[in-house]
Amino acid sequence: MLQTEILKDNLQKQVYADRLTDIYVDNTKIPYQTNRYIAAIETYEKHFGADEVEIYSAPGRSEIGGNHTDHQHGEVLAASINNDAIAIVKALAEPVVKVISDGYDLITISLDDLTKKPEEEGTTTSLIKGVLAGLVERGHKVGGFQAYITSDVLIGAGLSSSAAFETIIGTIISGLYNDMTISPIEIAIIGQYAENVYFGKPCGLMDQMACSVGSLVHIDFANPADPVVERVEFDLDAHGYSLCITDTKGSHADLTPDYAAIPTEMKAAAACFGKEVLGEVSKEEVLANLNVIREKVNDRAALRAIHFVYENERVRKEVSALQEDHFDTFLQTVKESGDSSYKYLQNVYTCHDVEHQNVSVALALSDILLEENGVSRVHGGGFAGTIQAFVKNESVAEYKKGMETLFGEGACDVLKIRKYGGMKVL
Repeated sequence: MLQTEILKDNLQKQVYADRLTDIYVDNTKIPYQTNRYIAAIETYEKHFGADEVEIYSAPGRSEIGGNHTDHQHGEVLAASINNDAIAIVKALAEPVVKVISDGYDLITISLDDLTKKPEEEGTTTSLIKGVLAGLVERGHKVGGFQAYITSDVLIGAGLSSSAAFETIIGTIISGLYNDMTISPIEIAIIGQYAENVYFGKPCGLMDQMACSVGSLVHIDFANPADPVVERVEFDLDAHGYSLCITDTKGSHADLTPDYAAIPTEMKAAAACFGKEVLGEVSKEEVLANLNVIREKVNDRAALRAIHFVYENERVRKEVSALQEDHFDTFLQTVKESGDSSYKYLQNVYTCHDVEHQNVSVALALSDILLEENGVSRVHGGGFAGTIQAFVKNESVAEYKKGMETLFGEGACDVLKIRKYGGMKVL
């Protein structure tokens, strides 16, 4: 714990440059991170005064493999990224939590009242209370703190800004009151609990797990109450590649029926076999009974079932390729995943508005710009959001310029996979 003035001085003198490079991977962004940290400390001082503080971080995440598989109890591969939420924090003797985050007023929560309140659903307050309540229910020590939290994990870009926020709250409590002994997996489960129960959003566990654990994480949801989690160590930068996420600026308005139709049709396909989800149906069963699915549900449900059973296999293939350092195989499998999402899952554009196909155009331009220098795929839920591309470092500038010419300045975010999940920085 250091005085805010000392921390700012040390940051200006580049005392922590190696530490920041280790966390954020991309040394070209260290000046940005240095200024960001200084600005965060100054904002803390503005609201709470000069103090002895600690600094915590929790990354955003990017889905790498397993497009729309988690809700069918399938497998996913996700990565933590070097965009993150950071918190300037001081422990308090009184049983109260005070949080100020970007663009929001001070939130004050009494630790004596962590009960769920319906009127708080969908608010930042509900997320904080949910994490605190989950920690208490699991027997962890919880105490008061005050914090300023700022994040460059973009909201609505498929990078899981809410999961990063939940993770940083859990990590703060782990650091201040539990000697950083609460496992990242448990923090992720508590984050999901906060979002499901207190916030009121029925999300899966992939986002929280990737943000909390760090690096790449392979998750098997065959038993959703106790998923199998495997951390996959991999250095993307050492292979000379960057991860680019492009916001295609498509409107998400009126897309709820499109998103909802995917799990609905997959579950309807599973019902043809007397099962609740496709994770309980083998690839052989699906392929041998495509006409049954077509007759009882529809052709698109059959195609989406094909996507699911092969996408699960692709996740395992990606994991093996990374573990065995077969990076070319990994890239090819990422490309195959994107092709399957486009053709079989059909979540690249909505059939209700074929005149607007932002994601389709982004994928087409990516193929033209990259050729043999990378691969791209639809990212996350699809239909109107973001695409993901693995791009050779020497081609990043040209790729970013091309995508932003079409979608606007700042549309293409160049990221690295970081090895840390939720953590204490200083």
